[in-house]
Amino acid sequence: MTTPELVPLTPRAAPATAPADVPSYSPEEIPAKAPSAEGAAEHAAERPFTGGAFNPERARDDVPALHRTVNGHPMVWLDNAATTHKPHQMIEALSAYYAAANSNIHRGAHTMARQATVAYEAGRAAIASFLGAASPDEIVFVRGTTEAINLVAQTWGRDNLGPGDDILVPVLEHHSDLVPWQQIAAERRARVVPVPLTPEGTVDQDAYAALLSYRTQLVVLSHASNVLGTIPPVREMTALAHRYGAAVLVDGAQAVAHFPVDVQELDADFYAFSGHKIFGPTGIGALYAKRARLEAMRPWQGGGNMIQSVEFARTNFAPAPHRFEAGTGHIAGVVGLHAALDWLQGFDRAAVAAYEAELTAYAQRSLQTVPGLQVLGPTAEKVGVLTFTLPGCTPEEAASRLDDDGIALRAGHHCAQPALAHFGLDSAVRASLALYNTQEDIDRLTASLLRLYEQGEAQKPGG
Repeated sequence: MTTPELVPLTPRAAPATAPADVPSYSPEEIPAKAPSAEGAAEHAAERPFTGGAFNPERARDDVPALHRTVNGHPMVWLDNAATTHKPHQMIEALSAYYAAANSNIHRGAHTMARQATVAYEAGRAAIASFLGAASPDEIVFVRGTTEAINLVAQTWGRDNLGPGDDILVPVLEHHSDLVPWQQIAAERRARVVPVPLTPEGTVDQDAYAALLSYRTQLVVLSHASNVLGTIPPVREMTALAHRYGAAVLVDGAQAVAHFPVDVQELDADFYAFSGHKIFGPTGIGALYAKRARLEAMRPWQGGGNMIQSVEFARTNFAPAPHRFEAGTGHIAGVVGLHAALDWLQGFDRAAVAAYEAELTAYAQRSLQTVPGLQVLGPTAEKVGVLTFTLPGCTPEEAASRLDDDGIALRAGHHCAQPALAHFGLDSAVRASLALYNTQEDIDRLTASLLRLYEQGEAQKPGG
């Protein structure tokens, strides 16, 4: 399904003008290789990178923000697990909506209201297709993954959890997969039960199987970890949970941009993701829920757009999914997310996944050339998330120094404090990749880290 055309726009590979505070540069000013540091060039030469069938330059050409400078250097964006940059196709879809079809939806008889409604519901259908859902009626629009999880907690959770019930949550999870369930468990006198990790940081499958019981009402797990990138066996874990009658909620925020997802194959009861992590706008996301689950859930917010009729004596609510979308939704966000999904699916998803896997492996090998640097977690079965520590330098100091070189990545607890505590840490540096990242990005990261290490060694007594 393609994005509805709202207004003709001239395609372009980059914005015509940059913001006033964003320096521009011509392609010939970009260094072909990263600034040299001892060992980096030899590493690149010894381990050739083929790139496979996917060419990341095709994606880069579409993303204006990647063509700016930061602190006098061409920017390297390695903070994709926090948010992704946007292709001009998505940006122009937002502009087209506001320029030609801005209206409220579902309630107007005029032309622009009909156009906006068509665009909004086309976005719902596109997301259903993207996730492999059986129907667009299984898709609820939300602000993002966090709101989706809170929706499930406040509706399904309030009606289905009671004293003595268990909610299983792996130690690896993002805070958004934990905190809403702590809140509803306290209210309903249920228990949140941590599923431990193996020493290397994967979900302990033997412990998970042992913790499941007929007290288990829900299992919450990420399709890919935001702190280690690891991909647990979601389908197998879901099947095991279903044997005990438990529902399964899958956090797909870190998965959907990297590999195809089929919620029916996974047999997930709920699946959530955020638009801004898949090249779309902020403030928009989607919750998939099996039709039977949605139809049994009560609304969690009240107001306009989610009702059929209102009297002072009673209110009749709209059918799912509309009963969960009170008020005016983020219509432009839906249009933009639809355009972002169309853009992503314009590439060969299998080739993209293979490219990202090769780039992740290249990055792992490259980071090993930095003395003392430790990458957390296993090296296989993961998306391109590399969380690490550097001796003699706090994560925050390392991120700041890398920013001086135009390299953007994340430092902190990554909203996954229990996961970092498993490794005896309260903070770490995280580099996270997307389809538009390149070998040169990794080379520049490694070169900067090597310079940081060498400067630290020079400052030691006798250095």
